[in-house]
Amino acid sequence: MAEISKRKRIWGWWFFDWATQPYHSLLVTFVFGPYFAGVAAGYFAGTGLDSEAAAARAQTVWANCLTITGLIIAFGAPLLGAMADVSGRRIPWIFGFSVMYVVGSAALWYTLPDGSNMWLMLSAFGLGFVGAEYALIFINSQLPDLGDDKEVGEISGSGFAFGYFGGLISLAIMLLLFVEQANGKTLIGLDPAFGLNAAQQQGTRFVGPFTAGWFILFMVPYFLWVRDESSSKKQGSIRDALGLLAHSISNLRHRLSLASYLGSSMFYRDALNGLYSFGGVYARLVLEWDLIKIGVFGIVSVLAAAAFSWVGGKLDKKNGPKPVILVSIWVLILVCVTIVSMDRTQVFGIALPEGSGLPDLVFFACGILIGGMGGILQSASRSMMVRHTDPKAPVESFGLYGLSGRATAFAAPLLIGIATTATGSARLGVSPIILLFILGLFLMRWVKPEGDQSR
Repeated sequence: MAEISKRKRIWGWWFFDWATQPYHSLLVTFVFGPYFAGVAAGYFAGTGLDSEAAAARAQTVWANCLTITGLIIAFGAPLLGAMADVSGRRIPWIFGFSVMYVVGSAALWYTLPDGSNMWLMLSAFGLGFVGAEYALIFINSQLPDLGDDKEVGEISGSGFAFGYFGGLISLAIMLLLFVEQANGKTLIGLDPAFGLNAAQQQGTRFVGPFTAGWFILFMVPYFLWVRDESSSKKQGSIRDALGLLAHSISNLRHRLSLASYLGSSMFYRDALNGLYSFGGVYARLVLEWDLIKIGVFGIVSVLAAAAFSWVGGKLDKKNGPKPVILVSIWVLILVCVTIVSMDRTQVFGIALPEGSGLPDLVFFACGILIGGMGGILQSASRSMMVRHTDPKAPVESFGLYGLSGRATAFAAPLLIGIATTATGSARLGVSPIILLFILGLFLMRWVKPEGDQSR
């Protein structure tokens, strides 16, 4: 068999980002998440709650779902990474979690508009989400094999940019051909494709099967061009994996920079995921946007993410990832303060005339910065982890990275759920995100710009 070139391996690796981005763009943030929030709010309004209380209850339910999936991912990530290291295989794990991704996303077709089966559909969403996040651990661990320390930042940034363009195209297809407006037509005035019933919101619900099909199609280049290293195929047991994991965690006390970075990323990546997970829900429940407007907002945000990720990769290559991370966090803190300080009637306490479009313009600007700075932050974070990765155990090292990103993955949705319940406001409920970003910023002060690799 002909040897696969380095260029093909990189492109194959990038196609994972292209294939999986719709789960985050379409399901978590811009289509299914807001659709579910609207369905749940309507369901709870039907039980006698007023509109604000129903919206708060809907946001709390979504938060609880993300809390549970976050706990599952947090406990499983480091063990899975260590297990892959002792076995020396990654592709079989990625394939298995891909099956979870496909089954979970495809099942969302059955999310009925009356909310009668919303608990079952949350379980399906969680199955796919866990599969996507577990697969990402093994994908990230392959980055050190694709280039040297000077190249991985640009490779990572280009991968995120490529993935965001995939998310953009998939979102545009959904808006143009499937998602219904109030009049039953799509964004360009068509009936939903394939004869889907607009009255039952089948066009919107098609986002689940569409996401599954997109993934199946575009994972083909990955499985064709990316291979496990034949020299790394070893035999190992769960006991070996646990031993390796315990050893790695124990060694953190000797690696202040790595420990600080894992702690920092634990907080700021959780805050970023909170923004992604609740941005579309906020727009639906607080600003009362319909799914089409949220989708257009998503296109603007994803375009910004793709462009900024590419630029961020260049800045990472020139200046290293640490300053890129710091600037991104500061901008996102300012964005969060703005979001918490506005609704349909006021911005920063300044009353607006009825029907003012200023909140929409402000939130669109926030969306550009969330998408752009979020893309840069994710790419630079992956690059920074490479600088702290033990080359003898890259998957296990990225398992720790997955743990840091998911050890408190339940914290953002949990805190948002608590704050939403306590204040009775979907707007004020997202305020804990600001605290998480600040904690991440504080811990970055002990992170060495060039890392502390054990070589």
